[in-house]
Amino acid sequence: MDRATTRAAPEVAVEHRGRVPEGATDYARSKVSAVFTHAPEPVLFARVKLIMSPDPAVPRPATAQANLDVNGRLVRAQVAAPTMTEAVDRLHDRLLNRLDRVSRHWEARRGAYPTSPATGPHEWRHGAEPTQRPDYYPRPPEERELIRHKSFTLTSETPDEAAFDMEVLDYGFLLFTDVETGEDSVIYPADHGYRLAQTTPRERTGAPRAIPLTISPRPAPELTIQEAIEHLEVAGVRWVFFRDAETGRGNVLYHRYDGHYGLIIPA
Repeated sequence: MDRATTRAAPEVAVEHRGRVPEGATDYARSKVSAVFTHAPEPVLFARVKLIMSPDPAVPRPATAQANLDVNGRLVRAQVAAPTMTEAVDRLHDRLLNRLDRVSRHWEARRGAYPTSPATGPHEWRHGAEPTQRPDYYPRPPEERELIRHKSFTLTSETPDEAAFDMEVLDYGFLLFTDVETGEDSVIYPADHGYRLAQTTPRERTGAPRAIPLTISPRPAPELTIQEAIEHLEVAGVRWVFFRDAETGRGNVLYHRYDGHYGLIIPA
């Protein structure tokens, strides 16, 4: 029997913000519910957020986000589009892609990871689908707040596992602790593969990797949170990885889609 259908599907909770068109809530609930049968394990919870930007200058003002609990594993997707209907349609397609990756990852865990980078049409590395990441709201600097979150990753994991979690969560980077080196690290897409930055760069000599990976030779700069904010603004980047001057741990400061600052700290 299909494990994804052994219990009743959950009701999809839909939240909305801004001038969300009438009928979009029911449409989103229907489209997200439709992906449940593709999940490799039961979907225990599902929540959708629909957001219309108040800024008319934003080229893709409609944002649709979904969070699914697939038998204990978080599956997340977020897209932006010119209209809410298009955003929900893209969200549906992205969720199908995420669930396919989760399914293949579970099968790999039951067997073993490949010993060389995947090259076939079903590989799960970055670039398998076009991204439509939302533009962040240009909130005035004096109105921005700092919102802290702990990393969603395991206490420690391999770069292979971190890259998979990053893809499934639909993030542009992921903070984690490297199980081999013990270093706080961040992994992100780069050069048709992935790049790994560490608080203190260390060569990895363990098991073969399933992903194409390069390692940054630069140590993470030691900064206060205020210095990290200043660096983020001066450099004009979306996020910055740094060693917190107070705790000594690797942190990531980034621009949230609502215009505030997000701070990711190790779990």
